[in-house]
Amino acid sequence: MADSSPKALATELLAILDRDETLLLKIDRYDRGKHDDPYMPPQADDEYKLLAKRAVSNWMPLLVGTPAQALYVDGFRPGKSTEGLPVASSSTSTEWAHWQRSRLDARQAAIYRGALKFGHSFVLTEKTKKGVVSKGLSALKTAALYEDPANDETPYAALTIVKAPRGEAKGLARLWDGKREYAVSYESKSDADSIRVDTGKLHGASECPVTRFAASVDLEGRTIGVIEPMIALQDRINQTVFDTLVAQTYTSHEVRYATGMAPPMQMEMLDENGNVTTDPNLAVDSRPKLGPDGNPIPAQINHNARRFLFAEDPDVKFGSLPAGPIGSLIDSLDMSIRHLAAISQTPPHHLLGQIANLSAEALLAAETALSRKIAEFQSIFGEAWERVFRLAAELEGNDASAEDFHGEVQWRDMESRSLAQAADALGKLADQLGIPKRGLWKRVPGVTQTEYEDWEQMAEEDDSVGQLASALTRATPDTGITASPDSEAVAA
Repeated sequence: MADSSPKALATELLAILDRDETLLLKIDRYDRGKHDDPYMPPQADDEYKLLAKRAVSNWMPLLVGTPAQALYVDGFRPGKSTEGLPVASSSTSTEWAHWQRSRLDARQAAIYRGALKFGHSFVLTEKTKKGVVSKGLSALKTAALYEDPANDETPYAALTIVKAPRGEAKGLARLWDGKREYAVSYESKSDADSIRVDTGKLHGASECPVTRFAASVDLEGRTIGVIEPMIALQDRINQTVFDTLVAQTYTSHEVRYATGMAPPMQMEMLDENGNVTTDPNLAVDSRPKLGPDGNPIPAQINHNARRFLFAEDPDVKFGSLPAGPIGSLIDSLDMSIRHLAAISQTPPHHLLGQIANLSAEALLAAETALSRKIAEFQSIFGEAWERVFRLAAELEGNDASAEDFHGEVQWRDMESRSLAQAADALGKLADQLGIPKRGLWKRVPGVTQTEYEDWEQMAEEDDSVGQLASALTRATPDTGITASPDSEAVAA
């Protein structure tokens, strides 16, 4: 950091947003289906432009949504206390209370989708009147600075745009460093002289309260999402669809022709004075109707499957031109989609819909690459959430949780499995490997954190009842008298 003054930080961060704006807007445009037009001749008419508009086949939301729908944080397991004992359960911990207060059960999906789309998104953790909350920030409006962007999880400064400049109204932004939050105003992101920063206020944390969620980070600190590498391939698919539509429109039908036959002309009726008339009772003659160029206008011929063409001239010949094949274009489109599936690690049957006659083993093998990709995202995003939880605990004044680097985010198992198969597998794990049954409850398909905690409470209640019954049994003296069917009691 050469200059760590608030204005210098704001200037640098706004310059980063200005530099990346073109690329990020293009990624956002492709995600919303507003792609570049396919190539067409310079003299293309409106019909060509209409076909180009219909050629857009937007695969980008599927590439983002497929892994995002498998990412769902369902709980947080705190680490150990200094005495080696487990800390409070997730439902009563400061971290999970902050999660519920922030409504992140629903809002977490937007954070993942933003990170997968642009390569990174951000989460701001701050104190409000309702307590400590966290919310997502878009990469289009937010930037952060790191001393080592490849390895640091904590930025030394971050800025998000609250309001873009419009007309004479200045733009507004919020800036955070390691101790304070500043209000920033500016006229243009590239005009350093127009940037103004106030004196700021303490935000309450010991470090910048903005956390980066990066889909992938290389050793140069660059982030990349799932859309940017696929733009060229998406353009190729659109071009192939456009060529297919053109071939379908102009060459996929058989063309019939006639040679040596003059088409009939449009005729005008004339009265006895040679004037054009529309009254058939006054018509005594007719002549061809002339166009603006002085040439006769051919009459329109209604051709359909129920009509025949005939001519009196024996030199007239009828024929047809065969339809052009479009099978090769369809094969090319299929190949491009398969390339898209391979490069993006998306199962081909998710894109092509070809799922018939596939065994369970074949489906599992087809989704292996996607499962590994999702596991990588869970590892990266999990570390980011753990920092968010530590920040929330610090702002709540919970020093023990703020220093808990052993906490673990719990991801819901989103794989599609039948309950019978899962129960059979979990039963074998408990019986054959001796794994405690309670340790397998979280692996039941579809179980939520609340259900899991209800099960724990009911199990503890059952245990307490059983322990009470055992204690009463041990405390009852053995009189040596047993019941007899013939008498009320018989001495032993």
